[in-house]
Amino acid sequence: MNTYQPLQHNKFSHHIGGMVEVPTVSGKVMAYLPPLLPLKPPVDIGRLAPRLEQAAYAVGQLDGITKILPKPPVFLHSYIAQEAVQSSQIEDIPLSLSDLLLYEITRIPDKPSEDAEEVSTYVAALRYGQSRIKNGFPLSQRLMREMHGILLSIKRGQSKAPGEYRRCQNWIGGPTPQQAKYVPPPASHVLDLMSNLERFIHRDDPDTPVLVQAGILHVQFEMIHPFLDGNGRLGRLLITLLLHEHRVLKEPLLYLSLFFNTHRQTYYALLERVQTHGDWQSWLEFFLDGVWRTARHATGVAVKLQNLFDRDQDQVRSIKGSNQSAVHVYQEFQKRPFLTASLAADRVGVSPPTARKAIRHLQDVRIVREITGNPRNQVFVYEEYLKILLEGTDLDMS
Repeated sequence: MNTYQPLQHNKFSHHIGGMVEVPTVSGKVMAYLPPLLPLKPPVDIGRLAPRLEQAAYAVGQLDGITKILPKPPVFLHSYIAQEAVQSSQIEDIPLSLSDLLLYEITRIPDKPSEDAEEVSTYVAALRYGQSRIKNGFPLSQRLMREMHGILLSIKRGQSKAPGEYRRCQNWIGGPTPQQAKYVPPPASHVLDLMSNLERFIHRDDPDTPVLVQAGILHVQFEMIHPFLDGNGRLGRLLITLLLHEHRVLKEPLLYLSLFFNTHRQTYYALLERVQTHGDWQSWLEFFLDGVWRTARHATGVAVKLQNLFDRDQDQVRSIKGSNQSAVHVYQEFQKRPFLTASLAADRVGVSPPTARKAIRHLQDVRIVREITGNPRNQVFVYEEYLKILLEGTDLDMS
């Protein structure tokens, strides 16, 4: 694929919004008003066609593979956790996937608990949004506010008006609005812009493929920046939820935060270029490349995990002296690669001694290992599973 060359002239000036003066406590500042959607004239789908075709094909392959996996895929939670970590790393929250998964079962991570709590709310918000859409609730302003309330539900977010649009001016970068890299629309414009965005989400437009719609939705939300905090994380969630709502993917396994995080500098530069030059085309080319690469990566991970699970489950069934409890405990490790004996007992519905015996069988065949070295409160990891999840966390742009 071609690299993204900067434009030599302002070819897309009709896609640039406007500026409006806003009074702030530190003086007046010019805030940006993004163009209303749909874009007029629309983006050039013809120029996007090669990337759109390969992205759609890769997403179709991913959707196809999920249809032959367990229903729903047992590893969905761990995959969502990986997305939460990558999205939070874009916001400079230095948490690893292991940190988050360990926090979920022990509440004692190596990293600060506030970071782990914040990333865990991303998982909760995404699962909530998926559940609402699955039950027929539309992707709407109301759902966005509900998910935002979950994202900022911990102590760190309580002062940032969780679930409510901002009522004051915000900005990105710099100690004051005058020194900011970007000043979003005034608070008085947020409701109108979000209402316009909601109409765009549900607009019946056969000439705008849903993947293009998702790319436009993400940027427009980022430019509106409707909340005091959590805009970046929620904006990335909207991509997956839109594709899920339109049934492009039966299972929500396409998460672009890994791609955005890997190519963070290009990601931010192209978002800025939309605002300064109206260059939606270059952004959408980058976005569709990201969809293609991320879908291919997700398909590979899904296949590897299913092959691992099939192999290891057969091994568990063949262990001499084991019983059905060992299989059931192993199946719990498929859902989350870290477990304690007490959690395994609760989830399988067996006694703690039975769960410990089952885990010993899994240790004997080296499927899981204990990681604390303690005689009590032990934690076990399904190491090969975790290794597959962590493979390829730098997506190749070639």
